[in-house]
Amino acid sequence: MTQDSLREQISMVAQEATLLHRSIRENIAGPDGADDTRIGAALRRASADGFVAALRDTAGRAGLDAHVGERGVRLSGGQRQRIALARAFYRDAPILVMDEATSALDSEAEAAIHDTLSEVMTGRTVIAIAHRLSTIAHLDRIVVLDAGRIAEEGTHDGLVERGGLYAQLWSRQSGGFLGTAVGPPAPPR
Repeated sequence: MTQDSLREQISMVAQEATLLHRSIRENIAGPDGADDTRIGAALRRASADGFVAALRDTAGRAGLDAHVGERGVRLSGGQRQRIALARAFYRDAPILVMDEATSALDSEAEAAIHDTLSEVMTGRTVIAIAHRLSTIAHLDRIVVLDAGRIAEEGTHDGLVERGGLYAQLWSRQSGGFLGTAVGPPAPPR
Protein backbone atom coordinates (compact mmCIF):
# COMPACT_ATOMS: atom_id res chain seq x y z
CA MET A 1 0.00 0.00 0.00
CA THR A 2 1.30 3.46 -0.85
CA GLN A 3 0.46 6.78 0.79
CA ASP A 4 -1.47 7.77 -2.33
CA SER A 5 -3.53 4.56 -2.35
CA LEU A 6 -4.28 5.02 1.37
CA ARG A 7 -5.35 8.64 0.82
CA GLU A 8 -7.74 7.48 -1.89
CA GLN A 9 -9.55 5.38 0.74
CA ILE A 10 -10.19 8.30 3.13
CA SER A 11 -12.50 11.31 3.05
CA MET A 12 -12.18 13.92 5.77
CA VAL A 13 -14.41 16.71 6.98
CA ALA A 14 -12.59 18.92 9.45
CA GLN A 15 -13.97 21.47 11.89
CA GLU A 16 -12.22 24.24 9.97
CA ALA A 17 -13.09 23.49 6.36
CA THR A 18 -10.16 24.11 4.03
CA LEU A 19 -11.12 25.59 0.67
CA LEU A 20 -8.88 26.88 -2.09
CA HIS A 21 -9.34 30.09 -4.10
CA ARG A 22 -10.87 28.06 -6.89
CA SER A 23 -14.35 27.30 -8.14
CA ILE A 24 -16.92 25.38 -6.12
CA ARG A 25 -16.53 22.60 -8.72
CA GLU A 26 -12.76 22.31 -8.15
CA ASN A 27 -13.13 22.50 -4.36
CA ILE A 28 -15.44 19.50 -4.48
CA ALA A 29 -14.05 17.34 -7.29
CA GLY A 30 -10.49 18.58 -7.81
CA PRO A 31 -9.04 20.08 -10.99
CA ASP A 32 -9.48 17.07 -13.29
CA GLY A 33 -12.54 15.31 -14.67
CA ALA A 34 -15.36 16.68 -12.53
CA ASP A 35 -18.73 14.97 -12.95
CA ASP A 36 -21.35 17.73 -12.54
CA THR A 37 -24.15 15.21 -11.98
CA ARG A 38 -22.26 13.67 -9.03
CA ILE A 39 -21.33 17.15 -7.77
CA GLY A 40 -25.01 18.14 -7.85
CA ALA A 41 -25.97 15.02 -5.89
CA ALA A 42 -23.21 15.69 -3.34
CA LEU A 43 -24.35 19.31 -2.94
CA ARG A 44 -27.96 18.19 -2.36
CA ARG A 45 -26.84 15.65 0.26
CA ALA A 46 -24.89 18.40 2.03
CA SER A 47 -27.83 20.85 1.80
CA ALA A 48 -25.57 23.19 -0.17
CA ASP A 49 -27.26 23.19 -3.58
CA GLY A 50 -29.47 26.20 -2.79
CA PHE A 51 -26.76 28.65 -1.81
CA VAL A 52 -24.32 27.38 -4.46
CA ALA A 53 -26.88 28.01 -7.22
CA ALA A 54 -27.19 31.62 -5.99
CA LEU A 55 -23.42 32.28 -5.75
CA ARG A 56 -21.80 34.89 -7.98
CA ASP A 57 -18.22 36.07 -7.59
CA THR A 58 -16.70 39.47 -8.42
CA ALA A 59 -15.68 38.25 -11.89
CA GLY A 60 -19.29 37.33 -12.69
CA ARG A 61 -18.81 33.55 -12.44
CA ALA A 62 -21.84 31.84 -10.97
CA GLY A 63 -22.88 28.59 -9.32
CA LEU A 64 -20.31 25.80 -9.64
CA ASP A 65 -17.96 28.17 -11.49
CA ALA A 66 -17.96 30.84 -8.74
CA HIS A 67 -14.63 31.21 -6.95
CA VAL A 68 -14.81 31.16 -3.16
CA GLY A 69 -11.88 33.44 -2.30
CA GLU A 70 -8.73 32.63 -0.36
CA ARG A 71 -9.59 29.87 2.19
CA GLY A 72 -13.24 30.28 1.23
CA VAL A 73 -13.48 33.79 2.67
CA ARG A 74 -16.52 34.64 0.51
CA LEU A 75 -18.57 31.96 2.25
CA SER A 76 -19.87 31.72 5.81
CA GLY A 77 -18.42 29.07 8.13
CA GLY A 78 -21.50 26.91 7.70
CA GLN A 79 -21.34 27.21 3.91
CA ARG A 80 -17.65 26.24 3.90
CA GLN A 81 -18.45 23.23 6.07
CA ARG A 82 -21.26 22.15 3.75
CA ILE A 83 -18.87 22.36 0.76
CA ALA A 84 -16.42 20.18 2.72
CA LEU A 85 -19.24 17.69 3.40
CA ALA A 86 -20.15 17.73 -0.31
CA ARG A 87 -16.48 17.00 -1.13
CA ALA A 88 -16.56 13.96 1.19
CA PHE A 89 -19.86 12.78 -0.31
CA TYR A 90 -18.45 13.20 -3.83
CA ARG A 91 -15.31 11.17 -3.01
CA ASP A 92 -17.44 8.36 -1.51
CA ALA A 93 -14.38 6.80 0.16
CA PRO A 94 -14.78 3.71 2.39
CA ILE A 95 -13.27 5.53 5.41
CA LEU A 96 -14.82 8.80 6.56
CA VAL A 97 -13.11 10.94 9.20
CA MET A 98 -15.28 13.69 10.67
CA ASP A 99 -13.67 16.12 13.09
CA GLU A 100 -16.49 18.29 14.46
CA ALA A 101 -18.03 18.08 10.97
CA THR A 102 -21.24 19.90 11.93
CA SER A 103 -19.85 22.41 14.42
CA ALA A 104 -20.23 25.45 12.12
CA LEU A 105 -23.77 24.55 11.08
CA ASP A 106 -26.81 26.16 12.62
CA SER A 107 -29.45 23.83 14.05
CA GLU A 108 -31.62 24.01 10.93
CA ALA A 109 -28.77 23.12 8.56
CA GLU A 110 -27.62 20.31 10.86
CA ALA A 111 -31.13 18.85 10.98
CA ALA A 112 -31.34 19.05 7.17
CA ILE A 113 -28.20 16.96 6.68
CA HIS A 114 -28.60 14.65 9.70
CA ASP A 115 -30.46 11.96 7.73
CA THR A 116 -27.94 12.28 4.90
CA LEU A 117 -25.05 11.81 7.33
CA SER A 118 -26.66 8.65 8.69
CA GLU A 119 -27.06 7.35 5.15
CA VAL A 120 -23.49 8.25 4.19
CA MET A 121 -22.09 6.57 7.32
CA THR A 122 -23.83 3.27 6.53
CA GLY A 123 -21.49 0.58 5.23
CA ARG A 124 -18.25 2.43 5.85
CA THR A 125 -15.79 2.98 8.64
CA VAL A 126 -16.45 6.33 10.31
CA ILE A 127 -14.20 8.02 12.82
CA ALA A 128 -16.16 10.94 14.24
CA ILE A 129 -14.83 13.44 16.74
CA ALA A 130 -17.67 15.46 18.21
CA HIS A 131 -18.67 17.51 21.20
CA ARG A 132 -22.24 17.77 19.89
CA LEU A 133 -23.38 14.30 20.93
CA SER A 134 -26.41 14.23 18.61
CA THR A 135 -23.87 13.86 15.79
CA ILE A 136 -22.57 10.55 17.15
CA ALA A 137 -25.50 9.09 19.13
CA HIS A 138 -26.36 6.52 16.43
CA LEU A 139 -22.85 5.18 15.89
CA ASP A 140 -22.10 1.52 16.66
CA ARG A 141 -19.35 2.33 19.15
CA ILE A 142 -18.67 5.52 21.07
CA VAL A 143 -15.36 6.07 22.84
CA VAL A 144 -15.38 8.82 25.48
CA LEU A 145 -12.05 10.47 26.17
CA ASP A 146 -11.28 12.39 29.35
CA ALA A 147 -7.89 14.02 29.91
CA GLY A 148 -6.44 12.04 27.01
CA ARG A 149 -7.55 8.65 28.32
CA ILE A 150 -10.47 6.38 27.45
CA ALA A 151 -13.08 6.97 30.16
CA GLU A 152 -15.75 4.65 28.77
CA GLU A 153 -16.97 3.08 25.55
CA GLY A 154 -20.14 1.48 24.22
CA THR A 155 -23.35 2.36 22.42
CA HIS A 156 -25.32 5.51 23.14
CA ASP A 157 -28.00 3.62 25.07
CA GLY A 158 -25.47 1.59 27.05
CA LEU A 159 -23.46 4.66 28.00
CA VAL A 160 -26.56 6.59 29.07
CA GLU A 161 -27.73 3.61 31.19
CA ARG A 162 -24.30 3.37 32.81
CA GLY A 163 -24.67 6.91 34.16
CA GLY A 164 -21.03 7.90 33.68
CA LEU A 165 -19.37 10.85 31.98
CA TYR A 166 -21.19 10.36 28.65
CA ALA A 167 -24.56 10.23 30.42
CA GLN A 168 -23.75 13.48 32.24
CA LEU A 169 -22.76 15.18 28.98
CA TRP A 170 -25.84 13.83 27.20
CA SER A 171 -28.10 15.08 29.98
CA ARG A 172 -26.58 18.57 29.79
CA GLN A 173 -26.85 18.75 26.01
CA SER A 174 -30.31 17.29 25.67
CA GLY A 175 -31.78 19.02 28.71
CA GLY A 176 -30.55 22.52 27.99
CA PHE A 177 -30.23 25.06 30.77
CA LEU A 178 -33.43 23.98 32.50
CA GLY A 179 -32.04 20.59 33.47
CA THR A 180 -34.90 18.56 32.02
CA ALA A 181 -33.33 15.69 30.10
CA VAL A 182 -35.10 14.27 27.09
CA GLY A 183 -34.73 10.77 25.67
CA PRO A 184 -32.26 9.66 23.02
CA PRO A 185 -32.74 10.83 19.44
CA ALA A 186 -34.99 8.90 17.11
CA PRO A 187 -33.15 6.25 15.09
CA PRO A 188 -32.32 7.16 11.49
CA ARG A 189 -35.05 6.50 8.92
